[in-house]
Amino acid sequence: MTRTDRAGIDRVGIVGCGLMGSGIAEICARAGLETKVYEVDADSVSAGRARIQASLDRAVQRGKIGKQARAEALALLTFTTELDDFADRDLAIEAVPEREELKRDVFRALDKAMTQPDAVIASNTSSIPVVKLATVTSRPHMIIGLHFFNPVPTLKLVEVTASVLTEESTRQRIHAFATDILGRHVIRSQDRAGFIVNALLIPYITAAIRMYESGFASADDIDSGMVMGCAHPMGPLALADHIGLDTTLAIAESLYQEYREPHHAPPPLLARMVAAGHLGRKTGQGFHQWPAARPPRAGVGE
Repeated sequence: MTRTDRAGIDRVGIVGCGLMGSGIAEICARAGLETKVYEVDADSVSAGRARIQASLDRAVQRGKIGKQARAEALALLTFTTELDDFADRDLAIEAVPEREELKRDVFRALDKAMTQPDAVIASNTSSIPVVKLATVTSRPHMIIGLHFFNPVPTLKLVEVTASVLTEESTRQRIHAFATDILGRHVIRSQDRAGFIVNALLIPYITAAIRMYESGFASADDIDSGMVMGCAHPMGPLALADHIGLDTTLAIAESLYQEYREPHHAPPPLLARMVAAGHLGRKTGQGFHQWPAARPPRAGVGE
């Protein structure tokens, strides 16, 4: 595949190697892209590398890819603790936790580090308006939202969001990258908090939290009602645990800041659970108890 066929993107950088960043890095490497992954320190790099290797191993075990494809993907992955190593990247995808100031800091640093004249910086943000990130850079016309869904190697959907400052050529280039190179199904959203999926999903989840908080029904009954009564694959409270209650809270806060409508306000119980460190599956305790509890990682990746 030529560089033109790849929308001019051969070298990709991923900032953060948590659940989302590792999945994005994996699909980029599996697509034959030279993929460099940034994390804050050696321990976080080791954890991210292990996460990607384990995911590739599962893909081999399930017959999704062969052993040769696994080896080729791993050979295309490199890791760094220096953002300056992104100087030659054609595209950087930020995948750090859903905190606006953290993301803005990352965008400032990437803007300085990336020296290719046509380099694009994309955010995996699930709720923050893209223009808020674009305005801290010297290239707002080349900033775009590229929101994947967890687990990234399995879920084919991606939201592409251009801000009012994004050039149409940038949007077309990233759309082609997502569809033709990564094999994703793209949906387009206006640059409003939550975009399409989370603008619909998070109010649904917070309504379920309010129902539980009021004593209306138990967590099990709320979830069973939506699974068995509406054919949802997972109940809203279990889904919040799966997303991470800290991430759910951050998205709800972004939605409320944008729309100022009462149903977007985060329920007090959600904020208290996050303050207590009960973040869902990643800590073993949320609205439900989960096995294999682990403390939150210290790295930049979400």
